[in-house]
Amino acid sequence: MLQVKQWCNDLIGLLFPNLCNACGIALYHSEHLICTKCRYDLPFTDYHQHAENRVAKQLWGRVPLNAAMAMLYFRKAAKVQNLIHNLKYSGRTDVGVLLGNMLGERLKTSTIYQDVDLIIPVPLHHKKYKQRGYNQCTFIAEGIADEMDIEFSEEILIRNTATESQTKKNRYNRYENMQHVFNINNPPYIICKHILLVDDVITTGATLEACANELLKNGASKVSIAALAFAE
Repeated sequence: MLQVKQWCNDLIGLLFPNLCNACGIALYHSEHLICTKCRYDLPFTDYHQHAENRVAKQLWGRVPLNAAMAMLYFRKAAKVQNLIHNLKYSGRTDVGVLLGNMLGERLKTSTIYQDVDLIIPVPLHHKKYKQRGYNQCTFIAEGIADEMDIEFSEEILIRNTATESQTKKNRYNRYENMQHVFNINNPPYIICKHILLVDDVITTGATLEACANELLKNGASKVSIAALAFAE
């Protein structure tokens, strides 16, 4: 019976190959979502070990954060972009959970992130949520929460305004574009808590800046940031 089951699995694998979400090659039986070679080759930053990293420095003077980091370097037409594209646009929410697990493993080893009380994903506006069907940052946050055994909630931070595309805006205009975009549902719940704010890719940081300011304004004691990737 086991042999027949294995033959069936092999046949399914031939007809519908299970591919690596980073490079697109077929996975071996023991591999899950990302092939072993790609896991080894991913461009990790190790920013969780260094408080004065490039992500943190980019946000200095803009919002009083406890810490900020990103796990991977983001480069166009590379494996990290493929992973995030599959997460955001191909419905591969399992990739988000896996990458969140990997991020959570690293945060657990950092003294800066040891006292986090609540994990919150950067929210989508309801129109974008309806269009995509899910918020990719929620699944990253879920993976981190599972690994660190910390509560997460996508109900606290709300995006109440759909903003224009940030792509062609300079840093100041991106900041202006994000003002009054977010608000807090149930503010007493975050009072005196250390919030870990989770995003997929950090570019200028304008969205994270606006989110963090709203959380601090409503009583959070500290806000830290963790993202999958940092666009250099």
